[in-house]
Amino acid sequence: MAANNVNLESNGSGEKRGKLLVLFPIMYLSGGTCVALITLGGGTMKLFFEIACGTKPLTTVEWFLVFICCAILLAQLPNLNSVAGVSLIGAISGVSYCTLIWVVSVSIGRPMDVAYYPLKAKAEMPWICSIVNALGIVALAFRGHNVVLEIQGTMPTSTKHPSRVPMWRGVKFAYFLIAMCLFPLAAAGYWTYGTLIPANANGGLFNVLLDYHGQDTSRFLLGLISLLVVINCLSSFQIYAMPVFDNLEFIYISTKNRPCPWWLRSAFRAFFGCLAFFIAVALPILVSLAGLIGAIALPVTFAYPCFMWIVIKKPQKYSAMWYLNWGLGCLGIVMSFLLVAAAIWSLVYTGVKPHFFNPR
Repeated sequence: MAANNVNLESNGSGEKRGKLLVLFPIMYLSGGTCVALITLGGGTMKLFFEIACGTKPLTTVEWFLVFICCAILLAQLPNLNSVAGVSLIGAISGVSYCTLIWVVSVSIGRPMDVAYYPLKAKAEMPWICSIVNALGIVALAFRGHNVVLEIQGTMPTSTKHPSRVPMWRGVKFAYFLIAMCLFPLAAAGYWTYGTLIPANANGGLFNVLLDYHGQDTSRFLLGLISLLVVINCLSSFQIYAMPVFDNLEFIYISTKNRPCPWWLRSAFRAFFGCLAFFIAVALPILVSLAGLIGAIALPVTFAYPCFMWIVIKKPQKYSAMWYLNWGLGCLGIVMSFLLVAAAIWSLVYTGVKPHFFNPR
């Protein structure tokens, strides 16, 4: 349990306060990410079947249901250690489809009417808010911070070999891979399509590739990319749902004071999968709220570690490190408020068609 891995008992009611401050953003980010993965994975399943078979036998909601059934079956693996292989497959598929999308886009070439003029709004405030909102979307792209403590909690640790050392190496390598996937994708995508990319491209660059180069690209390549996206979404669902699974089990264990039986663990996971499916169908606009989701959970990455360091290490008051960590922590909180405000402003300014219970 990510929220329970940090012991702040030395600070009086620190443990309860820590749970309140950490549990909500972690559960919120895990749940929001899983709902977004259902929307993306189910929609891509539909695309894959259309590319492979040329027919549309199921509706979007039915494809969401197919995806969550597959995800719930995979979710029966008991803990993060057991999903290491699934995680590796997901990482390989993620790197593969990101690389394929930008390589195919660049190799085919730019559409005839591509342009690169700045997308500046008529008013200054919406333009600034759009930029700040984009930072929230970037923060969501590096969203692994909600499972970092969860993963570290499963690793063996001792005074000689603390778990934070391999964990820090793993985090650096993982974020390097994410950057190597997303930054070439963004640069190559903008070079190829420029301002032809819609402001709310929920399907990402793959949908833009289908719109402008769908006829010029082999069905095998398009099918392979869509299949890799589905595999990545199914694998990612297990990782981001694990904090929710563990906390549901922890509530049962702490209440009943006995181990959680396998059938109840399966029921908890099926319940969460069904709840995420319901939200994905009821609120299909959730993918458009990426900037807001990333902004609300930002303190977990930019603020909490600084405050935790002060509580755990107890540096001398008013020393350079004390000021540095307080300053960075407060800056992280301020950034989070600014990003939330900018995300809400952008949503109000651009407008979002809700189409509740009508995913497309």
